[in-house]
Amino acid sequence: MAAIETMKLDVSDWKATERALKDAGPIDLLVNNAGVGMIKSLSTVTEDDVDSIFDLNVKALINVTKLAVQSMVERKVAGSIVNISSQASLAGLLGHTVYCASKGAVDAFTRAAALEYGPRNIRVNSVNPTVIMTDMGRLWWSDPIRAKPMMDKIPLSRTNFGYW
Repeated sequence: MAAIETMKLDVSDWKATERALKDAGPIDLLVNNAGVGMIKSLSTVTEDDVDSIFDLNVKALINVTKLAVQSMVERKVAGSIVNISSQASLAGLLGHTVYCASKGAVDAFTRAAALEYGPRNIRVNSVNPTVIMTDMGRLWWSDPIRAKPMMDKIPLSRTNFGYW
């Protein structure tokens, strides 16, 4: 029976991530779900803001994926990688310019990695959900007035909020 191993680490730390994955068992399925965002006008965004979002949402995802596919290729196994992106990569959201850009990068990376590793039986896909009610989702979207511009973009108006 396959085992699922979880670990808690800062995946934006490339060296710590590499050490942790070496200690873990072989990876046949990877879900890249780490992410961060912020609500901030582009005119007030700093270099540190951009770095913090891209370090976790993009660079860490690339590193973890690289380590996983190296193992899959060495072991000659079919594998699967699922990158959690966002509908924000497809529909701009007011005050989320840098976050939207980071998720657009996730989608572009996913397409390129799928082309590169598909011939080796390693599937690379992304899922682009709207709001998931994690702590981050509740912080951003629990206020109906603040959430309305995004919710108006959902064609069937289906959400997991009790007030819609």
